[in-house]
Amino acid sequence: MSTSATRRVCVIGASGKLGRYMVRHALDRGWEVVGVCRERSVPKLADLADRMTIVPGPTNDPEVIRKAAAGCDAVLTVLVPWGVQRYSSGTAQAVLDHAEPGARLVFSCGWHISRDGGDRYPWKFRMMVRVITPLARLARVVDVNDQVEACRRVFASDRRWTVVRGSDLEEGDSQGLPVWSRHVGDPVLASNLTRRVDFALFMVEALDDESLVREAPAIVGRLTPSALSHSAAGTGTEVSAHETEQPGEAS
Repeated sequence: MSTSATRRVCVIGASGKLGRYMVRHALDRGWEVVGVCRERSVPKLADLADRMTIVPGPTNDPEVIRKAAAGCDAVLTVLVPWGVQRYSSGTAQAVLDHAEPGARLVFSCGWHISRDGGDRYPWKFRMMVRVITPLARLARVVDVNDQVEACRRVFASDRRWTVVRGSDLEEGDSQGLPVWSRHVGDPVLASNLTRRVDFALFMVEALDDESLVREAPAIVGRLTPSALSHSAAGTGTEVSAHETEQPGEAS
C-alpha cells in the first residue's frame, strides 16, 4: 500500500475497541483526527483527548456527522448494529450524505455481509447467524439486518468506499497487515481469526490503497494457519493486504 497523503481523518465510533485502535494508528502517522462517539462514551477517549478533536453525539445523527466530517480527507466508520432504531443504516447514510466530495470512505462490518452472493459460509456460521439474528432483535439489543441494509446503501453508492469484512477478533500484539479475499470460503480465510489491532490497521491502510476502492475485502490474520498455509503453497500471492484468488476466479 502506498505512503499516505491523507492528513485529516474522521473516525466514527472512536470510543469502541476497534475505533480506539484506528485513532491510535492515525495519530501514529501524524494525522489530524476527529472522533465521533456517543456523549456517554467520551470518557473512554480521555487518554487521547489532548491529541484529537472529539465530537459527541449519536453516529446516526446527520448533523453530528456533517460537523465531524467537515474538512476531512477520509472517514473511517465502525458500523455497529446497536438497538432497533436503524443505527447502522442511519450512520452509513449520514456518512454517504455528508462526507466531503471525493473523501475516502472505509466501513467495518463482519463476514456475514455479502456483496455479490459469492461467499460460501461454513454451516456453523450460517446456523449462528440464523439463530442470533432474530433473538438479538427480539431482545432489542442488536439488529444484524440493519447492518446488511447499511452495507447495501454503501454498495449502491458512487462514493470512493471500501467495506472491510472482519473475521472473529481477538486481542494481542499486531501480526502485521491481514490477508484478504473477495469471498468468504476462500481457503486462505479458513482460520477465521484476526487481531483487532490489525483489523484497525487494515482499515487505516485501505485509505491509500486505490485497488480497494469499491471492494468488500474479507480479512484474516496474517500469521494464522490458513494464511501461512496459503503462503507456503507458493500461489504467488504475498501474505499481505493483497487479494487472494480462488481457482478459476477472475482477477
